[in-house]
Amino acid sequence: MTIEDRLLLVNRQFRQAKLGIQIEQRGQKLTFRGVFPPKPGSKRLYPHQQRLSLSIPATSEGLTEAILLAKILATQLWSGKFNWKHYQNSAPREVATTDLDLWIREFELYFWAKGGSRTTWEKAYYPYFAKLQSLADRQLSHAELIYQVILSIPPHTRSRQLCCTAMKALVKFAGITLPFNIKDLWGTYSQSSLQERNLPSEELIIEWHDRIPNPQWRFVFGLMATFGLRNHEVFFCDYDHFRSGVDNSIRVLESTKTGSHESWAFPPQWIERFTLRSGRLPPVNTDLTKTTLQRIGQQVTQQFQRYGIPFTPYDLRHAWAVRTIHYGLSDTIAAQMMGHSVAIHQRTYHRWLTRRDQEQAVARAIQQFQSF
Repeated sequence: MTIEDRLLLVNRQFRQAKLGIQIEQRGQKLTFRGVFPPKPGSKRLYPHQQRLSLSIPATSEGLTEAILLAKILATQLWSGKFNWKHYQNSAPREVATTDLDLWIREFELYFWAKGGSRTTWEKAYYPYFAKLQSLADRQLSHAELIYQVILSIPPHTRSRQLCCTAMKALVKFAGITLPFNIKDLWGTYSQSSLQERNLPSEELIIEWHDRIPNPQWRFVFGLMATFGLRNHEVFFCDYDHFRSGVDNSIRVLESTKTGSHESWAFPPQWIERFTLRSGRLPPVNTDLTKTTLQRIGQQVTQQFQRYGIPFTPYDLRHAWAVRTIHYGLSDTIAAQMMGHSVAIHQRTYHRWLTRRDQEQAVARAIQQFQSF
């Protein structure tokens, strides 16, 4: 079957599946045609019919790659994840139809099909795959490229950990054989390093709450301090139950990083001190088809920096966790309220948990001795 015949068949199948993408042959290259969002700098306001050329050759191999990429493009358009920046940089040059490019595109399609989030893709996969592709023009094997990308990330950091995770996932997906173990390059980064934070005292938290001039961002600060919320979770909570005064809990919605869970006020006195039942959130865009949880969280961090607060939003969360330890809340319940596993909770707050257990053991020993 000729390329022309295959194109007719493929485009007929695409139309039947309502894919919204067609593949055209223009000279010796294949081009995609569909309704895409306006390009950056365009005067157009709405999606319209456009062509997207990535210089894929009009060959049998090129058409196989184009079919796969058309499905990826359609998935990105349906989910609102299409972004011109991912394609404009590569459009003017010849795009090599290497195994590496194809594997990454196939992996992305697999990622979206499995229900992956835009935040996870943009933070944990795309930056490292892009770095891998940027090195692909060097005369190196796939294993050497992966090795160089990992070593380019500072060791013992969260970024190195994410890079190794991304490379490991790609290696497993593509069936690449490596002469080294990615786990050996992981480093010693651990959330236990958070134990060394100098967490703000309750007095310091109250002081900086009162110094925030904007009442809406003061409300955000108070919620995070009182309920131990992540940056973005403040904007994805059901506050109706809490505002009614039935109890001192709020429910974090399913759309957040770790799904739905309830959190309680520690200390409960801060509800009245910070007037949390009547506060209002700032006008932050929470439409996840147009933004991400990460970007929403970054806006909170930027506001902390803007007001000169001498600790981070996550310091409020960690201070809340340590406060629950002093209140004697069980590890299991505290972990559920924070939306993470008991193992992570115990690892992250090991130092304070150990201290609590020691104090309780000493108190029991003294009580038993005095009872004789």
